[in-house]
Amino acid sequence: MKTIAEVVIIGGGCMGASTAYYLARNGVRDVVLLEREPMLGMGSTGRNAGGVRHQFSSEANVKLSIESIRLFERFAEEVGYEIDFHQDGYLFLLSNEKDLSDFQRNVEMQRRLGVEVEVLTPSDARRLAPGLEVGGVIGATFCARDGIADPNGVTVGFAKAAQAAGVEICRETEVTGIRTEAGRVTVETTRGTISARTVVNAAGPYARDIGKMVGLEVPVFPYRRHIFITETITPGAGVPASKIMVIDFETTFYFHREGAGILFGMSDPDEPSSYNSAVSWEFLEKITRTAVKRLPALAEAGIAHAWAGLYEMTPDGMPIIGPAHQIEGLFIVAGFSGHGFQHSPSAGRALAEMIVNGEARNFDMTPFSFDRFSRGSHESEANIV
Repeated sequence: MKTIAEVVIIGGGCMGASTAYYLARNGVRDVVLLEREPMLGMGSTGRNAGGVRHQFSSEANVKLSIESIRLFERFAEEVGYEIDFHQDGYLFLLSNEKDLSDFQRNVEMQRRLGVEVEVLTPSDARRLAPGLEVGGVIGATFCARDGIADPNGVTVGFAKAAQAAGVEICRETEVTGIRTEAGRVTVETTRGTISARTVVNAAGPYARDIGKMVGLEVPVFPYRRHIFITETITPGAGVPASKIMVIDFETTFYFHREGAGILFGMSDPDEPSSYNSAVSWEFLEKITRTAVKRLPALAEAGIAHAWAGLYEMTPDGMPIIGPAHQIEGLFIVAGFSGHGFQHSPSAGRALAEMIVNGEARNFDMTPFSFDRFSRGSHESEANIV
């Protein structure tokens, strides 16, 4: 590992890899990416459901989605790697008047930005997702260009392209401390120290811990989320054949086809913040009671795989992207509240441009600024699953 670089990125998930890629694209190749695990993307990146959607309540997040999904659609051509991107759509099921009204208002905003989103009846929803039960559902929204991509493929694609451009990637290298002096930031690691003018905190659910190393309170908190994948369920046996993502918004239960089985999950509003990523089989029982009401075929399905990962949540459900002005040379890209993977292309590009040029093209980054929390008035994201 070199001891001096122009930029050091802490965190080798999709966000760190994307930032490294776009820095190289902007001519900054003296970059070192630090990852404490043996492989990249082993944290939140490698433990998510792979969903990619336009359907957010925040206009700023929709704009991130528009750019990111355009890149996912041509990822192999532009970055050089396949990501197994299936655009079978996202279907949100709505069971109360407030949610329906909010989503209808969101759809108007999304359409104004050029996103094709439909408002559907419950029977329309059932036709899109065979086997779905829509009892209690009063409406739905659907965007056909939403879909599912491979988080590992995206991360590795960005990382290999960055490496080919000269970026150094150091695995099994844990950050143990950070010092700032004379306009430079020195990062202490288990493999030695490295000094840089710019350091990027892309540590996902551990972003707050990195912030503490320089006396900075970064309001990013980890919350456990579970994912379960069933054994083989034959298409036509009460489950969709496509990879359509179905989300019951009121309960947050969601599912989509994954290989021969069904991937599903749900948030637990009663679980406190922690770094616990062990699977709770007791929670599976709670999910199942909700799941079988929406997809009865799950009642008889065995579980083939299960894992838990960490959402990196901020108080307003919006990410932090940009400089931490309190610490010269420190930038943050974290706190995506469950939608970091899908926004990694646009967020990485925007942050790289902020580092190089002082601002991002085409984006107003104000909703994502670190200092918004001290201002007390800011946009929030309501469509967190």
